[in-house]
Amino acid sequence: MANQVVVVATLVAKPGQEELVEKTLKAAVPAVHAEPGCLRYALHRKAGATGEFVVIERWASQEALGAHMKGAAMREVGAALAQALAAPLQAAFLDAIPAGDPDTGAV
Repeated sequence: MANQVVVVATLVAKPGQEELVEKTLKAAVPAVHAEPGCLRYALHRKAGATGEFVVIERWASQEALGAHMKGAAMREVGAALAQALAAPLQAAFLDAIPAGDPDTGAV
């Protein structure tokens, strides 16, 4: 787990573009799950906010994340959402602080 990378990505749809953003993100999930090094790629919606989406990701390595970011699925998402987002995607890259049970104490 030492070299794994955790990412929390937030996307905010422009008003009226919420359905397009959700549909596009959902459509990409199977392809991303099949990418080498994808350990978790889970789409969420911020509670009470129809147009705010959060993706929680875990990658086996920085190299796997880099390949994902340059891969076909993300190119397609980027092209489809180029005019649909209210602001650029925000990403937080996290370092795990191991504590407690290894299964429940880490993403």
